[in-house]
Amino acid sequence: MNAVGSGPARPEREREDAAYEDTAREELARLLPPVPAERDVPSAPYLHHKDRLMQHIDDDQNRTPAARKVRRLPRPALLMPAAALALAGALAVTFTGGGTSGDTTAQPRETATVLLDRIAGTAAKSDVKPVRQDQFVYVKSLTAGAEMKEDGSSTLEPRHEREVWMSQQVKRITKTGEIRENGEWGRMAELGGSPAGAYRPTYQWLASLPTDPDALLDELYRMATPDEDVEKAQAVFNRIGSFLGETVMPSENAAALYKAAAKIPGVTRKEDAVDAAGRHGVGIARVDKESGEATEWVFDRDSLTLLGERSYLTRDVRAGKKGDVMEKTAYLKRGIVDHYRERPAG
Repeated sequence: MNAVGSGPARPEREREDAAYEDTAREELARLLPPVPAERDVPSAPYLHHKDRLMQHIDDDQNRTPAARKVRRLPRPALLMPAAALALAGALAVTFTGGGTSGDTTAQPRETATVLLDRIAGTAAKSDVKPVRQDQFVYVKSLTAGAEMKEDGSSTLEPRHEREVWMSQQVKRITKTGEIRENGEWGRMAELGGSPAGAYRPTYQWLASLPTDPDALLDELYRMATPDEDVEKAQAVFNRIGSFLGETVMPSENAAALYKAAAKIPGVTRKEDAVDAAGRHGVGIARVDKESGEATEWVFDRDSLTLLGERSYLTRDVRAGKKGDVMEKTAYLKRGIVDHYRERPAG
């Protein structure tokens, strides 16, 4: 018998996995019509559909915040005849909606995982020039945030333009950037200085992150420090959103972040999402069960470019009513400049 507090014995885990696979195999076999054994499916579609099918099964069984802390080994691949592979392909198409077009309106069944995979593919093809440490990342946006009142409630402030210039120095620095908001200039500074990191992401720091989605997600969970009454998974999702919207990074790192986001439990696809500029697109969202607040990323339907994001309440809380927008942003321009208060050409 295991000592109190220890995990389940390995034989028990193996028996659970074996029972799971037997049940899945029997259920799949029961649904299959008799098909001649000589029918076959090429290896590439077989692997694709098998992975998609097993991914959806694993998503239903294992997508919990705790799964990020204790990673289980992949289940052994089921040995399926050709007819089973054909059914697996049909199931995968039903789950994902199929297709690779940028027009998501024709794919109402497409999951968040499939959409994020396509967005990652687009990001991987983008041409991003390296940013030197003596340069600055410039981001212009249209934004509005909820202003908290003394009684704990909040009201959404009018939207306004915001410009930031962020230093790309990796070393510890006190002045980390400059900001122009509501027509006023300000200095972004850290008391005691701040090195590059999760809360001051520079191009070089982002380039140092793993490009394997699983390894990257583990690293992001390790770095995440959620606020009180916020799920750690939500803190990771929000941090990924800030990296993608407010920085510049190598294309392979951006692609890895989108793929890592697809592995966070609770991430869903929205048919229609709107940024602070009123631009409509397709959304990727996650609801934080602790705070009752949802964060939603907005993407252009055709180019799959990140347009902006917004957060809103999914239930009545002291700060507001269900549906109240807490923050919204539209990214208008992003670039690299050599000096503070300089703007990119064009």
